[in-house]
Amino acid sequence: MNSTIGSVWGSSARAGLAALALAMAAAPSWADKKPEVPAGWQKLENLPPVRGLDGKPHTAACSGFPGTNDAFRFWARNGKSKKLVVYFEGGGACWDSLTCTFPIGAGLPDAVPQFFMPAVPPADDPSRYDGIFNSANPANPVKDWDFVYIPYCSGDVHSGSATRTYANVGHPVFPLPGTFDIRHGGFDNFMVVLDWMKKNLGHPEQILVTGSSAGGYGASTNFPWVQKAFPKAKLAVLADAAQSVMTPAWDASTPGRGSWNSQLAPWIFGNDASKFASSTILRIAAEAHPKARVAQFTTNFDGVQIGFYDVMKRFYPPGGACPNVALDWNGQMLSNLQSYASGLRNYRHYVAAGQYHTILRSPLFYTEASAGVPFSDWFAGLVDRRGGDDDDGDDDDDRRKGRASAWQNVACPGCLAAIPCP
Repeated sequence: MNSTIGSVWGSSARAGLAALALAMAAAPSWADKKPEVPAGWQKLENLPPVRGLDGKPHTAACSGFPGTNDAFRFWARNGKSKKLVVYFEGGGACWDSLTCTFPIGAGLPDAVPQFFMPAVPPADDPSRYDGIFNSANPANPVKDWDFVYIPYCSGDVHSGSATRTYANVGHPVFPLPGTFDIRHGGFDNFMVVLDWMKKNLGHPEQILVTGSSAGGYGASTNFPWVQKAFPKAKLAVLADAAQSVMTPAWDASTPGRGSWNSQLAPWIFGNDASKFASSTILRIAAEAHPKARVAQFTTNFDGVQIGFYDVMKRFYPPGGACPNVALDWNGQMLSNLQSYASGLRNYRHYVAAGQYHTILRSPLFYTEASAGVPFSDWFAGLVDRRGGDDDDGDDDDDRRKGRASAWQNVACPGCLAAIPCP
């Protein structure tokens, strides 16, 4: 809302406006009223449309896949500090008639590939997760932080703002209409949540923006907006199992990533997100935020990431030169990591041994140590801002005090060496 106060206004009116401004400035927020905020996780739903931080109108809703509930909701938890975790949930992706016809949770046999979460499950509840969500574990570095948990139900890795029509490729076995619409509105949902955060979270001193799988991409693409909303907060970013190994054809086509009308921070990327390969987005955003700490976690042969890359390589060829899709993915993943590590002072990675997918919601958060450093310690170094060589002002503290840094590029033995293609 814009308004102009003319000189015709008298001193009493100006005093009244001043008093109103002071009252608004002093209005208690979620952070200011912590003793009165209920303990535990709070579900927030029925959110009104907003004009987002990008200046555009946004309405929160899920995909609208036939037979599902399109209502969107998210969760927040009041902590005991002025620090905040913003977590983006994972759940696959869909971008064409094949991937959008077969969602997760539609009662399909296990043998049928299932690509994306079309709605927020009724039983979805972050309080039931382990890892960083376990506030009772004293080894959890963020156990006392405020949390915002952003569900995923739009198939677009939290970046889209478009509605597309797809064909039912499962007809007649899969009882859908011949065509159906999918709302790829992950970015719209995020703008609504971010608006709530700005109005209710006061002024956090430190923020971790993170997410797992599709949520890792959500963290990678959306953390510049969080920093813009809270410019004074020290920022850390962690993409969990989101390595951006895609085929160039998928990256550049509609259907493909173009189905989503991805929204990237325009002051960094301009107004055409399609010009940027997926593998470059996190690097470019990290370069634009040299005081932010930016990190990635992956296993060296993540089965879920390899599976999605296999679909892209089959239907949006060519991929890498190696016909073995697992080795192809691994080689490209390692190339991306090394490019990030050599070009960014504020970036670190943790590569664990194995094929499992994601760590932040799992008990593995506390037991993973295949890279020679317990993952929970490495994570603590990230959020506690210990060690490293970035531009945040805390970079040399460990070295000055003669102790090893907990936040470095680490990998399981031999895991940074690509396996030759047979």
